[in-house]
Amino acid sequence: MAASIVGGSAAVAAIGGYLINLTPSEPLGLWRIVALDRSPATGDLVFICPPKTTAMREARERGYLHSGTCPGGVAPLIKTVIAIAGQSVEIGAHVTVDGRDIPFSRLAQRDGKGRPMKPFPGGVVPAGSLFLHSPFAGSYDSRYFGPLPASGILGLAQKVLTYAP
Repeated sequence: MAASIVGGSAAVAAIGGYLINLTPSEPLGLWRIVALDRSPATGDLVFICPPKTTAMREARERGYLHSGTCPGGVAPLIKTVIAIAGQSVEIGAHVTVDGRDIPFSRLAQRDGKGRPMKPFPGGVVPAGSLFLHSPFAGSYDSRYFGPLPASGILGLAQKVLTYAP
């Protein structure tokens, strides 16, 4: 019953331009989707629908992605843009963008259930794509799935009523 109430509330909120974040990648709670009337830039905190790819299907099967309104039936991700088209991303023990270390970007070798994590090999972010990150150590982000199409952006993420445990 509680899951139905939360799920129904999340669906209504999404329709009204609001989303409920239930993941620790960013503070938990109610967020607003703010229209992005310019090209995305590094430092932007965005809501983005992941594309229907093999990596995202596997992520859903592993429980990394929640159910939601995006294609493939997954919830939008809330992540920070750390690289845009043309920037070089290197992934080793942590992430660097154009030679600059990204704080809190150390890679996990295994997920919370002990399954191996395969990092994205790195490279230049392709045209029309973004490299996304969350400082939360257990976040599933571009460190693992690579750049995502900027066309999936729903808007900027703005806190409304949140709680950071």
